[in-house]
Amino acid sequence: MKNPYKVLGLEEGASEEEIKRAYKKLVRKYHPDQYVNNPLADLAEEKLKEINEAYNILMNKGNRNNSGSNDWNYYRHESNGYNEFEEVRRLIDMGRLKEAYDILESSTNRGAEWYFLKGVILLRKGWYEQGYQHVRKAVNLDPNNIEYRNVLNNISYRNDTYRDIGRNMGYGDDTSLCRICECLICTDCCCECMGGDFISCC
Repeated sequence: MKNPYKVLGLEEGASEEEIKRAYKKLVRKYHPDQYVNNPLADLAEEKLKEINEAYNILMNKGNRNNSGSNDWNYYRHESNGYNEFEEVRRLIDMGRLKEAYDILESSTNRGAEWYFLKGVILLRKGWYEQGYQHVRKAVNLDPNNIEYRNVLNNISYRNDTYRDIGRNMGYGDDTSLCRICECLICTDCCCECMGGDFISCC
């Protein structure tokens, strides 16, 4: 990959403060909000990914003195005024799922929050089984997180409820009616966990 100092426009061995300052300046410059309905939006998005990766690398203090190596260890990019997961949540709230998804895909901090947010995005996109599995993974990684557990429990409970309704009506588990119900309820859970509502009666 490219030398992270070069990506941020810095000289080799720049201080942590200089790295943060350069990073914040570039994030503001290439932020998606600056390129709404702009033909350069895709290029700006790719540039922002590159900037995020470079920042992650340089903020890993264990590798600060090994910038010539290609064997980089990544670090969660979090500085004053910017947090990748807060940005993802904001984009999800705005319905900008592709941008949120792309930020997660470029992230190397793949812990519980990463799996949870990706699960939410997958659910909203209609990929219910994958979304459920990601939320469950988040709970496994952080079992004490109430938000994760509540979303997983709601999905599981509502899926079971609709499956029981289907059985009582004489439908099997694999019928289209049951699958439709499961899809709808997963979407509702996903919306509610991010502050919205898909099915107002549930």
